[in-house]
Amino acid sequence: MIVGVLKEIKEEENRVAMTPAGVEIMRHHNHTVLVERGAGVSSGFLDHAYRKEGAEIVDGPAAIYARAEMVLHVKEPQPSEYGLVREGQVLFTYLHLAASEELTRALIRTKAVCIAYETIQKADGSLPLLTPMSEVAGRMAIQQGAKYLEMAQGGLGVLLGGVPGVNPGTVLIIGGGTVGINAAKTACGLGAKVYLLDTNLDRLRYLSDVMPRNCFLLMSNPATIRRYLAEADVVVGAVLIPGAKAPKLVTRDMLRLMKRGAVLVDVAIDQGGCFETSRPTTHREPTYEVEGIVHYCVANMPGAVPKTSTNALTNATLPYALEIADKGWQRAVRENPEVRAGVNIAKGVVTCPGVAEAFSMTCTPVEQVMD
Repeated sequence: MIVGVLKEIKEEENRVAMTPAGVEIMRHHNHTVLVERGAGVSSGFLDHAYRKEGAEIVDGPAAIYARAEMVLHVKEPQPSEYGLVREGQVLFTYLHLAASEELTRALIRTKAVCIAYETIQKADGSLPLLTPMSEVAGRMAIQQGAKYLEMAQGGLGVLLGGVPGVNPGTVLIIGGGTVGINAAKTACGLGAKVYLLDTNLDRLRYLSDVMPRNCFLLMSNPATIRRYLAEADVVVGAVLIPGAKAPKLVTRDMLRLMKRGAVLVDVAIDQGGCFETSRPTTHREPTYEVEGIVHYCVANMPGAVPKTSTNALTNATLPYALEIADKGWQRAVRENPEVRAGVNIAKGVVTCPGVAEAFSMTCTPVEQVMD
């Protein structure tokens, strides 16, 4: 198979979808790998490193889309790419379609096979291609929350860890999945007082066994969220419904319960955000204020640490990309239910229930569009 690796063009996105080590493995399986010139520079991988492993360096995205049978991205295609995607081509990337009807309809029109990293799912419900970036984003959420608590950044001027004789800051984390647990560990490590909420009692029991003593586990419900919003210096939104829009758990009215200068970090922004007042921001302009509350809603947080994120991402995505390249997408779907769960759009129809529900579209089982 001819596999294409694109240079990211979303603002302030510095990751790349494959490392030179990944190219070497693809070449050992006799696949041709096209890498757009400069694709890996921001992640620390120069063109000559890809060339050394057998990749062909190609100028511009048009040449990649024109030749590749499978195109690898990190973030979703941007509007300038919609017309380049070909019918029958496999697009393998983070898509987060439930957050964008425009992108969903554009990809339906291409009749391409769009496989989303974030909906590939194991039998135990885990999301192997979302997990490494969720680990990064969870830890970054606390770093960013701590930074924007500084008065010079618009925050209320609290040091999360406190000092001897002064209380530490308070962190409220809504969602006890991968993002939530990584955020909680980081916040606890700083010495903050941490409240971690989830709706799954079994998950809370597990977390009670593994989290530090300064992490307090609570059942998530609107009353509890309102209660601890009033105490929180930093609130991290870490909820996820795979493939679907995130629920709005903090309303605009609830902001009035909070301290002026407190910080909201919405890690669910890729899926539409879990705060009513959230809207996507960028690394260049990461924050804004509503009702005196600082909102940090960067939609590609791991892109700020690409030398960590790219390696973590490739470790997770390469086995699936290799399976699709070795078998072709249809055989991979038939033989691997994890890959089947990743197919969001194929041949002009939506095949992911969460995406279909988000826009009141018909969901067609992927098996019905396979030859």
